[in-house]
Amino acid sequence: MTEMITAERVGKVYRGGVPALTDVSLTVRAGELVAIVGPSGSGKSTLLHLMGTLDKPTSGVIRLLGHDVAAVRDRTLAAMRAHWIGFVFQQFFLGATLSAVDNVAAGLMYAGVPHRRRRERAAEVLDRVGLGHRLDHRPARMSGGERQRVAIARALVAGPAIVLADEPTGNLDTASGAVVLDLLHRLNREGTTIVVITHDTEVAERLPRRIRVRDGAVVGDSAVGAR
Repeated sequence: MTEMITAERVGKVYRGGVPALTDVSLTVRAGELVAIVGPSGSGKSTLLHLMGTLDKPTSGVIRLLGHDVAAVRDRTLAAMRAHWIGFVFQQFFLGATLSAVDNVAAGLMYAGVPHRRRRERAAEVLDRVGLGHRLDHRPARMSGGERQRVAIARALVAGPAIVLADEPTGNLDTASGAVVLDLLHRLNREGTTIVVITHDTEVAERLPRRIRVRDGAVVGDSAVGAR
C-alpha cells in the first residue's frame, strides 16, 4: 500500500530545550483508519502538527507522499497541504455568519475552483455526511454533532489524500460522538485515509489501528506484527 505519511526517528524540541517528541517512527498507509492516543502532554498534538506539515521536526524526517517536508519550499508545502490534507479540529472553527454550504465551500477557496462550482461541490459533500437538509443553516442553528459534520465536510471537499482529525469527538456528547465516529468509519470504507488524535481510550478502541503515545514516544502500535 502507498505510504501516505512516514515519520523516521522524529524529534521535536521547543524553545527552552523542552522536548515534545523523541525518536518517533511510524507509517500511515493508504486506506488506514488510525488512532493516535495518549494523555494530555504526551506529544500527540505535536505529532499531528508535524504530520500535517504545520510544523517541522527538530530532528528526523517527515515524509508526505514520499516528499521530505523539510526539503520543500514553504509556498510549495502550503499547496501540498491544501490539496493533500484535510483537517478536522475539536473546536470546529466554522464561520459564525456563514451557512453550512459556504463554510464548506471556503475549503476550496485556494484550489482555483469557480465560486458557483465551490458551492455545488460543498452541497454534494454535505449530503455525503448527512447534512443535505442543512445547507443554509448557520452554526448557531446546528447541534454540536452537526457542526462537526460540517467541519468534516470542509476537510473532505478538496478530495484530500488524508484527513487528520484532532479530538473530533472532544466537544460532543456521547450520542453525537458516536455518530461522528460512525461517519469516519463509513468515509474510511469509501476510501478516505483518516488519522484521529484522541486522549479517549474508548474512542481509540473503536478504530482498527491504535498508536499509543506517552512522554513524547510511541509506546505501542496495534499494527506491529499484524502484517
